[in-house]
Amino acid sequence: MSNPATSSLRAIPSVDQLLRTDEAVQLRQLVGIQRLTDIAREVTDQIRTQIESGSLRDSSRDALLAEGIQRLQQAGAIEALRGFTRVINATGVILHTNLGRAPLSAAARTAVAKEAAGYCTLEYVLSTGERGKRGARAEELLVQLTGAEAALIVNNCASAALLVLTVLAHDGETIVSRGELVEIGGDFRVPDVMSNSGTRMVEVGTTNRTRLEDYSQAINKNTRLLMRVHPSNYRIVGFTTSPDLAMLSSLAHEVGLFLYEDAGSGALTDLTKYGLQDEPIISDSIAAGADVVSFSGDKLLGGPQAGLIAGRSEIIERLRSSPLYRALRADKLCLAALEATLDAHRRGALEEIPLFQMLGLNTETIEIRARNLAQQLAELVPSALKVTLVSGNSAVGGGSGPNVHPPTALLALSHETLTANEIESKLRAASPPVISRIADGSVLLDLRTVDISEESELLTALKSITS
Repeated sequence: MSNPATSSLRAIPSVDQLLRTDEAVQLRQLVGIQRLTDIAREVTDQIRTQIESGSLRDSSRDALLAEGIQRLQQAGAIEALRGFTRVINATGVILHTNLGRAPLSAAARTAVAKEAAGYCTLEYVLSTGERGKRGARAEELLVQLTGAEAALIVNNCASAALLVLTVLAHDGETIVSRGELVEIGGDFRVPDVMSNSGTRMVEVGTTNRTRLEDYSQAINKNTRLLMRVHPSNYRIVGFTTSPDLAMLSSLAHEVGLFLYEDAGSGALTDLTKYGLQDEPIISDSIAAGADVVSFSGDKLLGGPQAGLIAGRSEIIERLRSSPLYRALRADKLCLAALEATLDAHRRGALEEIPLFQMLGLNTETIEIRARNLAQQLAELVPSALKVTLVSGNSAVGGGSGPNVHPPTALLALSHETLTANEIESKLRAASPPVISRIADGSVLLDLRTVDISEESELLTALKSITS
């Protein structure tokens, strides 16, 4: 008599059999034949393991083939979603780091897709036919917007800090306040960047109180730089003291040192009307005497990921001539998007940039949109899905404006049989995926970060919850 387990193992579909199914043929276009073959092997191995452990109820030939096809489709679908995928951000976090921070303006998207994606004038001057300087136009715009003598662009803000510290202070000491030794996003730590640059960090003051004399007393023959770091994603309140930038600038220049500010989020204009009062304005830092300032392109600038450096010409040229700059410089797609974004700032057309569109939305406007969407949903889906309107708060995100939480209206979703986690999972499985958040047992959707053009897709995703 044959062993039932042995018979079941013989019934496992072969890799070749799985690859010949109609479902596998469709998946080839998504993941490629080589990767699909690897997935098919993984599927047959999984089925074999489950048969040997006795955890598969039906091990007939037809059942195992159906099981193999289903697992192949599931694995193929997951594989296809592992790359870049457009999502609908319904979290209310405007600069959502995991979702790409600032969405680009229409002009920036056009610049990337139409002007820079193919051959372009990356390092070429049309008027002379000669080789040009990479990012020249974006640098000119930065100079105009900040009042600095010169500017430079690298691939992110951490790179900017690394470049400045390496070039200006790698053979000596950099003085910084203890209250500014921040960690942002889990992978940018000021002490680590300083260590990798080759400079020796000298901490002065205390976490909440640092005086000008603390800097003065720490200066010696090995000092190369005074550094000021904007705390970005946290604030110290209460019994605090710190010298302003003009005071630090006077001290640095009295003893022949440079003052460097890592300004973080990079506000180019006064953003008080958006509730952002504590963010340093780059032109103010330059005017106060900072010799070099670095800041982000994809936060309060509303552009692509980039590290922007503005300051004195002699410093910028030293940075540009460093071999490290070539390793950190921005590519053509970034520069094209950045140039379009900076042009909007120069023209005072902030309303063209999605970041400022979302920051400028008031609660009443969001509530009207939310009520309309809830009404449409009520007419289309069974009563099992309950949608209510609740008040809440959005967030700036990206390490910017940690104390700024614009009031908003939220759609709260609950279901008679589905848990909040199951609803959230179904929304992530939609096309395009909808990213939400969960609080108090409900799935919350904030339309502040959902473009009006995306509402029909969001409605379709919500309808799919009960399907």
